Amino acid sequence: MNIAIVGATGNVGRKLLEVLQKKNFAFDNIYLIASPKSAGKKIHFKNQDHMIHDIENYDFSKAEITFFAAGSAIAEKWAPVAAKNSIVIDNSKNFRMDPDVPLVVPEVNSQHLKLYKNKNIIANANCSVIPLVVALKPLHDLYDIKRIVASTYQSVSGAGKSAMDELLSQTKEFYENKELKSKYFTKQIAFNAIPHIDKFLDNGYTKEEQKMHDEVKKILDTKIKVTSTSVRIPVLVSHAVSVNVEFNRKYKLDEIRNVLGSSPGCKLVDKMEDGGYVTPVEAENEYETFISRIRKDESQENTINLWIVSDNLLKGAALNAVEIAETLIKNFR
Repeated sequence: MNIAIVGATGNVGRKLLEVLQKKNFAFDNIYLIASPKSAGKKIHFKNQDHMIHDIENYDFSKAEITFFAAGSAIAEKWAPVAAKNSIVIDNSKNFRMDPDVPLVVPEVNSQHLKLYKNKNIIANANCSVIPLVVALKPLHDLYDIKRIVASTYQSVSGAGKSAMDELLSQTKEFYENKELKSKYFTKQIAFNAIPHIDKFLDNGYTKEEQKMHDEVKKILDTKIKVTSTSVRIPVLVSHAVSVNVEFNRKYKLDEIRNVLGSSPGCKLVDKMEDGGYVTPVEAENEYETFISRIRKDESQENTINLWIVSDNLLKGAALNAVEIAETLIKNFR
């Protein structure tokens, strides 16, 4: 089998290569694709140099599976072209809410993968939604989730390399007592928190928050009520979610801890002591979704609070995409 990666030179594209190598994903040939300005350059992967192909001239029939890691504009234009001859696994937001495109997190709704034949496209979910639904799926099965209130604390890598560069440059400017210049973000990101990700909508939410609402419903259950606030924080990698979850049934905290401690993709780190929880720095480069600070919401019946952390470039993007491919190959081809 042959595979291809569109956007191979970007953050997620390079993480895809790391995951493919670490998992020893089986393929015959790999084609790395990017914009014309990157064409002809080489990326070292699996002990050899691979030439970057120009997307304008690439033949998408060369690979059975094509990963897209290049943003919505590229996906909108090229994914339907690729899907004529290859199964597309797209990391952008472009196809997520298309009713004919499955939005998949393998631990949660792998059965939806069979719908890929509708358009030959599979959508990878939002980088904050993926760890949230991984953690909440086993609890939904047990207690039937009624409502979710989520606050996401999202690292700058979720906005790309230029956003990471701005955090680093502003931090340097701060220590050099220089004026901090904001080009990518609307406000200073170094030593700050910005309650604004993506564009504002008429209802007062941002597109990032609306994605959280819509995607959780599509993946987990349309009956669940969801509200959220998305915050950009001065962390390079890994997103965190503080979530308040209301159930339709009575729960047991011990049962919740037991099921989360043994659920696929989850790792429970929940000690009521200093350092008995996971932070974004510790989740970087890890495959698991970490769950901490499980506690009863004493203000409302049948409700708990959780703290969830995951590497947004891995489980939030590249790792989930590769796991989609693995599940597809194993069960649906």
